Amino acid sequence: MPGVVIIGGGPGGYEAALVANQLGADVTVVDRDGLGGSAVLTDCVPSKTLIATAEVMTDMGSAAELGINFHDSEGDAATSIRVDLGKVNARVKALAAAQSADIEDRLTRRGIRIVRGLGRLGAGSGRSGGDVVATRPDGTEESIHADAVLVATGARPRVLPTAQPDGERILTWEQVYDLTEAPTHMIVVGSGVTGAEFASAYLALGIAVTLVSSRDRVLPGEDADAATVLEDVLSRRGMNILNRSRMQSVTRSGDEVTVTLTDGRTVTGSHCILALGSVPNTADLGLEEAGAQLDDGGFVRVDKVSRTTAPGVYAAGDCTGGFMLASTAAMAGRIAMRHFLGDAVQPMDLKQIASNVFTSPEIATVGWSQAAVESGEIQADVVKLELGGNPRAKMQGIHDGFVKLIARPGTGVLIGGVVVGPRASELIHPISLAVAANLTVDQVANTFTVYPSLSGSVAEAARRLHQV
Repeated sequence: MPGVVIIGGGPGGYEAALVANQLGADVTVVDRDGLGGSAVLTDCVPSKTLIATAEVMTDMGSAAELGINFHDSEGDAATSIRVDLGKVNARVKALAAAQSADIEDRLTRRGIRIVRGLGRLGAGSGRSGGDVVATRPDGTEESIHADAVLVATGARPRVLPTAQPDGERILTWEQVYDLTEAPTHMIVVGSGVTGAEFASAYLALGIAVTLVSSRDRVLPGEDADAATVLEDVLSRRGMNILNRSRMQSVTRSGDEVTVTLTDGRTVTGSHCILALGSVPNTADLGLEEAGAQLDDGGFVRVDKVSRTTAPGVYAAGDCTGGFMLASTAAMAGRIAMRHFLGDAVQPMDLKQIASNVFTSPEIATVGWSQAAVESGEIQADVVKLELGGNPRAKMQGIHDGFVKLIARPGTGVLIGGVVVGPRASELIHPISLAVAANLTVDQVANTFTVYPSLSGSVAEAARRLHQV
């Protein structure tokens, strides 16, 4: 029975462990922080739980348009809705802990061994067999023989010498869940996915937000039309967005935090979230000694089946860079184990990865982008259909958003799509299926949809791309 040791218990690690166990391997997971990793404990699950509360606040804010009014016990109209951030964050942490416990229980029931501690490649690693050394919290060490090793150690928030988090007022995105009282003014530095999500969520919770972006617009890496819609909505709801504004430093004085910009301007608030990107957890793992190459940023170089340049050593997840998503980490881990254990394996197709930005409205994408079409990288037809004309959207009071489809000319095969709107993360799935299965726009258009439904806009957009 081949022995597999997995360093890291996040999505890349625990999903790989389940596949390796299913294929008959003797599996050990060496994990430091808790099963589920940052995705479950400090990132995806907590942030999306916070955002779920923010979504309720957003819905309540538009209730009057639907004919719903709030009154106090004496019949007078209620004047405000407040969030108890302490209770929200307590629920966030409880759900994260419960999810982690569920994953651990699942692995344990399958006979997968879990070792608490730090893992590193030991003697013989990188030569198709060797040891992984696990250092437990009490300092004791255990050497575990491995015929193959999967490194899935994730990444951590990037910080700068001039902007050091203190865990109280200056925060990374992993530290926000310790807040017990709502900030009076939250400054978010960084307008990528993480920054945009937190800025949108805190704004919906009734907190004043300033978003500091060094780029020309929010979400510079996303579809330009989608980013424009989001920025317009956030501005309309009262967010102060400072584009083309680079942070120089963040300092604290008592209960105030000051963000100083490179042009000399300052922004003062009660709290600041640093959303400055991620740093891979690849130091002191013995990777380079084993022959695994790292890039200039410290991310592990892997091929399409998750192999590093060290024989017998695979890597998956955020420690490899690229699409830093829980779904891609899990897929890369599964692919690694299937490849090592001789199961049928298909390399990951990056053009089939669906992703979502959990702002309000959400932004979901899959496949080729309109930017690639406009640059001439690929030839395609593009159609965009506003959600404002959709009957279900009208019923629900949805005014902002659209469906965009991208198809090859001539054949009409769908190769990409964008959805902006509530629950775009759900609505992107039929487009993802079409992209993965090489379906044509006519096949999508001729598939029945429910009336009325938001998914009807996907079919309508496909009809507008009909190949004559």
